[in-house]
Order: sequence, then structure tokens, then C-alpha cells
Amino acid sequence: MTSPPAAQLDGKLVEGELQRLRSEFYNASVVEVRDAHEELRILRVRPDGERVSLQAGQYATLGLGSWEACIAGSHDAQPVRPQLIRRAYSVACSMLDESSSLVRLGDCEYLEFYVALVRGKSPELRLTPRLFRLQPGDRLYLGPHAHGRYTLAGVQPGDRVVFAATGTGEAPHNAMLAELLASGPPRPIASVTCVRYRKDLAYLRVHRELERRFAKYRYLGLTTREPENVDPQASGYVGKRYLQEYFESGDFERDSGIVLDPKQTHVYLSGNPAMVGLPTPGAASSGSINGMVAILQRRGFRLDEPDCPGNLHCERFW
Repeated sequence: MTSPPAAQLDGKLVEGELQRLRSEFYNASVVEVRDAHEELRILRVRPDGERVSLQAGQYATLGLGSWEACIAGSHDAQPVRPQLIRRAYSVACSMLDESSSLVRLGDCEYLEFYVALVRGKSPELRLTPRLFRLQPGDRLYLGPHAHGRYTLAGVQPGDRVVFAATGTGEAPHNAMLAELLASGPPRPIASVTCVRYRKDLAYLRVHRELERRFAKYRYLGLTTREPENVDPQASGYVGKRYLQEYFESGDFERDSGIVLDPKQTHVYLSGNPAMVGLPTPGAASSGSINGMVAILQRRGFRLDEPDCPGNLHCERFW
């Protein structure tokens, strides 16, 4: 997409040009914003035209112009020519609607995105300080197509499913979870999310309600910076809890009640690349010895690849 010429006054775009750029490049509107806290929010975006066709677990593209302002505390030099800053985000799911009924992606006229504030000057880091200024009614770019093979395509009826994520990597898991819960019969499912603080578990209340309704579902939240993680004198001190240690120690199986048997279990990994530990291009099929991929491969899990289906799935934005 080429950058259009723009009229400027004292180095800033004049209002008429701003409106023209927005009209030319934006094709969707924000319909709802839910802030978990000042650095974590849920955005619901509705396209102008037909709904984006997608499967649970896939990702779509959001974009805002470089001409839009950043939130306070973020500084981004204006490029010589206006640019549309785009980034791929997994499509999330509220899982429960306003009446507390189970809801799937296909039930919504909007797409939901789970976004953490990241500051920086590289293209992918320049977008979130702008997304955090958006309010209902504001305009933005939404890619017309969803992408990715991080889906439930290989899961068979009766298979156990385990989701493990860091931070907003939980987003695609929530979409897949809603699909599994709505398409019975019930099966053992566990979702584990590791965050810094409990306040970073933006969907916690919904997961607790789902646990209450579905006896075979467990949601497990791990933290790394709460008092019980960093202060040996704190009540209930457990130390920092990372996914790798949680799974390798056997604590996950004890807490979830799910045995990590590769013959009947699919595991999904999303979030911090160091946690996932995918093999680098051109390397052997095993990933970092400290990553979840290697830990689960040692348990007999097989990495899912386009030409070789497996039961160990990793989110990849390509």
C-alpha cells in the first residue's frame, strides 16, 4: 500500500488531510473498549462490510496511520510521508455474552482483540501506543482476511486439549476454548496462562464461570511478580512460576487432573518465543532445551507441521 501525499502545516497534517487519509485507508470501527488496566485492553472491532471469515485460533491485521497520535509518554517521530502501521493480532473471544450465554466467534458481528501496550520505535511497536487512544466510534484498518493454521483442525472427538500461554497469547486459546465447549460432548480441557500480576488475567472472571459450568474444564493462572513470587517471607510463597517449570515438575498434571499422554492429548502454545522454544529455521526439529516444545517432545509429543501433522501446536504469524 503506497503512502499518499499529504498537506502539512508547521510539520503537522491539516484536518482536511487527516479526514481524507482516514476515509481512504480505514474500513472498520471500534464498537467497544474494555480496559483491564492502563496497559492492557480488549478491543472489539466491526468491519464496514461483511464479517471476516475465520476459524478459532487464526489471526487478523489491525492498522492505524502514522498520522494518528500516540498516548501520553510515547514519542514517535512523524515519517516524511504518512504510513499505515499494521500488525497481526490473534482474534480473541469473550466466551460469554452480556446475558452470560456461551458465545463463539461466528456469533459476533465484531472481532475481539486482546492488546498489551508496548512502547518502541520499530513498526510493530509503534502501533499499540496508537491503539490505546482508541475509543468507541473511532476508525481504523482491519485486514479483510484471517490467516493461520493454529486451529483445532487436528483435534478429534474425545481428545484432551491443553492450552498454555503467556500474557495476551491467551487470545486465540479463548476462541478455541469457546468452540470446544460449545461443540460437546464434554472433554478434559485445561488452559494455563502465565502473567506478571493477577491483574493481567483480564478474562479470569469468565474462566471461573466456565469452570463452574463445565466440570471437565480447568483454568490455571500463574504469576511471576506477586509478593508470593518474589518475597520468601510472604504468605504462601511459591517463587516465580513459569510454564516450563510448571509442566516439567508435574505440577500442571496434578493441578489440572490431565495426564500429558501424547496418544490422546493436543497441546497449544502461544506467547513469549522463549517460552515456546520453537526450533530456528534450518535447525533440527527440536527447539530450545529450555522451551516448552523440547519439554513436551521429551514426553512424546510431535510438533505439528504443514507436511507432518502433530499434536503439539505453536502459534506462528507467517
